[in-house]
Amino acid sequence: MRADTTRLDLRIRRRSLIGYTIGIAIYAITIVALYPSFKSDTSLNKLTEHGNAVAAIFGASGPLTSPTGWLDANLYANFVPLIILLVTVGYGAASIAGQDEDGTLGLVATLPTSRRRLVAEKFAAMCLLALPAALATMLCVLAGVGFELHVDFAHLAGATLGVLLLGIDFGALAMLIGAATGSRGTALGTTAAIAAAAYIISSLSPVVSWIHPLRYASPFFYAVGDSQLANGISAGSAGALVGLAALLAIASNRAFRRLDIH
Repeated sequence: MRADTTRLDLRIRRRSLIGYTIGIAIYAITIVALYPSFKSDTSLNKLTEHGNAVAAIFGASGPLTSPTGWLDANLYANFVPLIILLVTVGYGAASIAGQDEDGTLGLVATLPTSRRRLVAEKFAAMCLLALPAALATMLCVLAGVGFELHVDFAHLAGATLGVLLLGIDFGALAMLIGAATGSRGTALGTTAAIAAAAYIISSLSPVVSWIHPLRYASPFFYAVGDSQLANGISAGSAGALVGLAALLAIASNRAFRRLDIH
C-alpha cells in the first residue's frame, strides 16, 4: 500500500521533528540525572502536602522524592504532553486547513486517490510524528537505573502510550476543526483552548472538590492524570483515548469531503 502523502508530510516536517526529539531527550536525561540530588530532600514533599493547588496546576502531586512523583512533576504530567501536543496539534491544523490556505491542498487533491485516503494518510503521518518524542523520553527514563531512578517498565510503557494517544487525540481535533472551517488559525486557537481547559481540569481535580467530578471529561485524566506512571494505564483509559481518536478521524473525513478546496 502506497502512502505518498504520509511520506511527503513526514519529509516536510523532518527537521522540526528531529529538533523536538533532541530537545526533549536532553531535557529528560537532565531530569533523570538530577534525581539523586533531590531524592533525599524531604522538604520537596511539603510542596504537595494538603492539596496544594499551585503545585497541582503544574502537575505535581504526591511525594516528589519518589521516582514516579519526580517524573510526573517534571516530565509526564506536563512537559512531555506539551511537546507532543505542539507537534501533533501543529500538524493537525496545517495538514488540511493550512495547506488549503497556502494553495497546496488543491495540488495534493489532484493525486489519483480519494479524500478518505488522504485523511487516512495524514492521520497516519500525525501518529508517526508523535512517536519519536514519546519514545525518546521513555529511553531516557529507562537510563535512570544508572541514576538511582527505578520505574516499572510496564507502567512506563503505559504512561508513554498515554501521552502518545493524548497527542493523537488533540492533533485529530485540530485536523477536524481545520477540515470543518478551512482555517488553520481557528483550528490552532480552538484546540489550544480546549487542551488548556482539559489540562486544568485533570490537574486540579485531585485538590479542588467541585472540579473532581469533571475529570472524566478530560483526555489528560485518561492519559497522565490517574497515576499512570505509578500504576500503568488501564484498558478502559487506553480504550477511551483510542475511541476518541477514531471518532475524530471519522469526523475529519466527513468534514474534509464537504470542504470546498481553494
